Amino acid sequence: MNKVFMGFGIIVILVLTSPVLSKIGGGDIIFKPKKAAQVTYSHDFHVGKLGLKCANCHYRLYTTAEGHNTATMADMEKGESCGACHNGKKAFDVKSNCNRCHKKQ
Repeated sequence: MNKVFMGFGIIVILVLTSPVLSKIGGGDIIFKPKKAAQVTYSHDFHVGKLGLKCANCHYRLYTTAEGHNTATMADMEKGESCGACHNGKKAFDVKSNCNRCHKKQ
């Protein structure tokens, strides 16, 4: 019985850590701030074009859409949420590049 559970566990680990799965994007996520134009986060761009791994953000910065707390621009400027990378060093700074994320529809 334990061998069955161990075998199943190994299969689950192999599937979850597969390089194929680490390249899969999660689609677009739309954020609709109350006092600013909406933001579309593209998994395809960040994962596909930039080659980031899911583990760069999940579960360090973000959990799931349901479990994600909203972050203010002030939070991002302090290095939280998107600001962890968009700090002017790793990627463009959230402080002075509003139009790169907030786009009028």
